[in-house]
Amino acid sequence: MPTALDFLTRQAKRGELSRRDFLSRAAALGIAAPFAGSLLTSQAFASTATPQRGGILKAGMQGGESTDSLDPASWTSQVQHSFGQSWGEALTNVSPEGELVPRLAESVEPSSDARTWVFKLRRGVEFHNGQELTAEDVVATLERHSDEDSQSGALGIMRGIESVSATDTYEVTITTVEPNADLPFLLSDYHLMIQPNGGKDDPSAGIGTGPYKVVEFQPGVRQIAERFENYWNPDEYGFADQIEITVINDPSARTSALQSGQVHMINRVEPRVVEMVNRLPNVVVHNTSGRAQYVFPMHCDTAPFDNNDLRMALKYAINREDMLDRILRGFGTVGNDFPINAAYPLFPDDIPQREFDPERAAYHYKKSGHSDPIVLRTSDVAFPGAVDAAQLFQQSCAQAGINMEVRREPGDGYWSEVWNKQPFCASYWSGRPTQDQMYSTAYISSADWNDTRFHRDDFDALAREARGELDEARRTELYRDMAVMVRDEGGLILPMFNDYIEATGQEVGGWTANPMGEMMAGFALSKCWLNA
Repeated sequence: MPTALDFLTRQAKRGELSRRDFLSRAAALGIAAPFAGSLLTSQAFASTATPQRGGILKAGMQGGESTDSLDPASWTSQVQHSFGQSWGEALTNVSPEGELVPRLAESVEPSSDARTWVFKLRRGVEFHNGQELTAEDVVATLERHSDEDSQSGALGIMRGIESVSATDTYEVTITTVEPNADLPFLLSDYHLMIQPNGGKDDPSAGIGTGPYKVVEFQPGVRQIAERFENYWNPDEYGFADQIEITVINDPSARTSALQSGQVHMINRVEPRVVEMVNRLPNVVVHNTSGRAQYVFPMHCDTAPFDNNDLRMALKYAINREDMLDRILRGFGTVGNDFPINAAYPLFPDDIPQREFDPERAAYHYKKSGHSDPIVLRTSDVAFPGAVDAAQLFQQSCAQAGINMEVRREPGDGYWSEVWNKQPFCASYWSGRPTQDQMYSTAYISSADWNDTRFHRDDFDALAREARGELDEARRTELYRDMAVMVRDEGGLILPMFNDYIEATGQEVGGWTANPMGEMMAGFALSKCWLNA
């Protein structure tokens, strides 16, 4: 029977663990460093295989709903994200190492004050409708996502942009409200897929410049796309003849679909079954650490969560270590109630870790004056193990005298009717490439995805200052102040940062670890292939 060390060694061979991570996890298993290090020979890392073309590459994924749309502005789940990355493209990408990678923009030039940015577009890029990509399409796309009526998930980012103009057929100039050294990273946001005329004519047409073009779209059921023959970058993306996503929200059904060959890859393997899945013949488990997080957001502007003592009571009443062990089985790290971990540059590592403290929780709970049951909504689709995690939270709250009612919601409609609508629920975030993008997307007062309703002018001012600060020491200090404010006064309960655990058949080639998000940050179907 394979051991945990065998599992770690296989991860190293696939390039999914750094030497540091491998040695750290081996040490946690009681393996001496010299022996663990001896396993990391030159043969321990996978070589790059040659992509093969052809076939139908199929994924079984959790996260699809009947309310899903092809409009990038509305995307909230991993199914939409992964399918969208196959047919759409943004101006930039971010590499697994966190470096900026040109996509539709072949170069980016900033002004000395980081307020004016010139993006030069690739020439000869074709939309699926035969139209050539021009600067006007980029301008129209950014305008649409800046419109308050668009309800775009990128609206928080776009509010930091003062003007966008086409200065040439293939050149776009963007001016920000304040200096913003991270702007090119922000424009990699998966909502900002460039569409013909910005999608203003039909945002749900599913027409982009990506390696695949949409053939079939059944929300919450199935999504199919076929290779776009005129794609501009066929050496890097789009190796299968066709890709297909089947929505399989039940975790056991997803595993069975992979085992039977019905699909070639699945997302969200539950930690409790990793060892079992890893023993299946012809199946490979992929585990990637990164910025992803499982959370319980509270609306700071809605009773009873508008009382900071109540929020603090719940933060002290959650047993993070127990939840990490029992829900993630160690496939993650403990969170500290702010959305940044050591995977981010300029991480503030000197903030004390919040611990489970029922006495302190009881003190804040009594001080809040609240006594009625607190309703926490959850669902199987919120994150793997979310229902069990909510029940563990309920049990630890009881130790502090807090009465929590766990309300299980149906998966279909959870992201449209519960998350960001109900005042207290289970959720997840994939993280973002930079601290500014994480805070701009979900914590500044103007962000549409501010799912804690954390509205603070002083926090917004810190975010603006950090965004334009070029001195690294000062920027680190500002980010620390922001983290402490969210941790001690915000509505975020973040018990754990999760690893991405996914699985593929052995016939799948091209899978590489990417800490930026699930399913290789959404690019699995575009960058993987089927070996003969």
